[in-house]
Amino acid sequence: MNPAPTRKPEQLLTDFFTAYTAAAVDPDSDPAEVIDRFHTRDVVQVADGVRLDRDRLVAHLRPVRKNLRHYRFEVHEAVLDGARFAARLTIHAQMRKADLVTTEVFMFGEFAPDGRLRRAEQRTRTVPAA
Repeated sequence: MNPAPTRKPEQLLTDFFTAYTAAAVDPDSDPAEVIDRFHTRDVVQVADGVRLDRDRLVAHLRPVRKNLRHYRFEVHEAVLDGARFAARLTIHAQMRKADLVTTEVFMFGEFAPDGRLRRAEQRTRTVPAA
């Protein structure tokens, strides 16, 4: 994926996270290969203060594959500045043993020149059911 703004920032991020999640939940794909396809080897993702490096992201795919049944991303706002981005998005996730979980995400990150995610810092909150 080329992070150059040939698409609107909102669409670029929607496409990235949708493609990544589709690959992540594909039972025929190798988790390490999926992480390496969408992230740099030195990736660091901090989610609500929890630091995930490459190995922890690979391990994280196991429970995601087991529990995620359906998902959809809505990117409400996004700004790109070169390879850096800021976004506000909502993730709608249908889990195996739960109702729909809706999570609002505020994310700041950076893509590598080849379009893979290099780093991300995010804060989340679960949106109460209406």
